[in-house]
Amino acid sequence: MSISALNTGLSGMQAFSRALDVTGNNVANVDTNGFEPQQAQFQSQANGGVNVSATAPQTASASTPSGTDLVKETVDSLQYQYGFDLSAQVVKTADQTLGTLVNIQA
Repeated sequence: MSISALNTGLSGMQAFSRALDVTGNNVANVDTNGFEPQQAQFQSQANGGVNVSATAPQTASASTPSGTDLVKETVDSLQYQYGFDLSAQVVKTADQTLGTLVNIQA
């Protein structure tokens, strides 16, 4: 059970890291005319993990302002950071549990 928890925590950390990359890219392009922000899409995996993909930006005219909403990006960024931190706690707990199991068996 601890190994699956470890894998799930690592998967969560990777997914939230990717989601933070998407948000960072959106914020970096806030002043880019015609930029359409991407949205992180989370999908569950059969093994209990999670995967993230970014929706493809829509084509917009280069003369239109960026569609990035800084308030939304700030909220998303905070949520993704909390998700990353919680996933890191899962990894830490699974690691401690595995260490305890190894010490008991030794």
